[in-house]
Amino acid sequence: MKEKKLTNIGKSVIKLETESLKKLGSNIGKSFEEIIKTILNCKNGKIIISGVGKSGLIGKKWSATLSSTGTPSFFLDAANASHGDMGQITSNDVVILISLSGQSEELKNIIQFTSRNKNIKLIGITSKKESILYKNADIKFLLPTVKEAGPGNFVPTSSTTVQIVLGDAIAITCMQYKKFGKVDFKRFHPSGALSIKLKTVEDLMLIGKKIPFVNEKISMRNALKNITKKGLGTLIIRNDKKYTTGILTDGDLKRISDINYAFQNLVIRKFMKKNPISVDKNMLAVEALSIMNDKKITSLCIHQNKKKNRTIGFIHIHHILDANIT
Repeated sequence: MKEKKLTNIGKSVIKLETESLKKLGSNIGKSFEEIIKTILNCKNGKIIISGVGKSGLIGKKWSATLSSTGTPSFFLDAANASHGDMGQITSNDVVILISLSGQSEELKNIIQFTSRNKNIKLIGITSKKESILYKNADIKFLLPTVKEAGPGNFVPTSSTTVQIVLGDAIAITCMQYKKFGKVDFKRFHPSGALSIKLKTVEDLMLIGKKIPFVNEKISMRNALKNITKKGLGTLIIRNDKKYTTGILTDGDLKRISDINYAFQNLVIRKFMKKNPISVDKNMLAVEALSIMNDKKITSLCIHQNKKKNRTIGFIHIHHILDANIT
């Protein structure tokens, strides 16, 4: 088979599945809103996802995405549900069943079980209006009829893509409604490369006595001693009220000494750079690194609650680079 023909097949699959997603977009309306509201209103129960076959695999993905974005949920294997695991479903729960046909034998027992308890909400995700799932669901979402990729229109491809994207749409909508942000997301991902990307300056900053604080009234001679002692190449300068008023780097000291040989007896306040750049403690470290690169500086003051003149931490570019954040 020629190379060009191979790439054409790949492109045709992507084109077909893209068209399927456009159909899904047209189906996002009132029933989608009802699903979101039902999930958000589930305060005293659990969000349970179930399905069989490919839909079961997708259900696991739905559950994982929901849980990692602030909506705790778990996956219930439909086959095992009929052998004791049905006990995991209790009053006030929301059960989401995913099935393209809506007729899978394994789902029938779950449908009957939830129908007997009025306090359990059943959300049916299917492409068949005449199916048992669609007819018995409290909230119904009709998946669009799509053409599967490949010859014969029988390999689950476009239909599974549609189901995956619907789950993402539900999870992200709930996430944004709850104002679940990057700091919350980081708490649920404490390990791995993702955790590194989500580290904030608070995770890496120096605090307390490690911050290179000096009073703005000290002499430049003492400033030189302090900058050598601290070993950070920077001094954070404060007034008597502990408000940050300036910053001085070893580079500044060198430039000053080249110009003024008698500078050592003068106070640091006369030479410091006023209004040093300060960032909020919740800023991602990668964003702080970008600021340093843009401003051509090597350190930042850290504050909280918009109090930029109250420095609570200090971060040097090496702290970020040593954490493998680039």
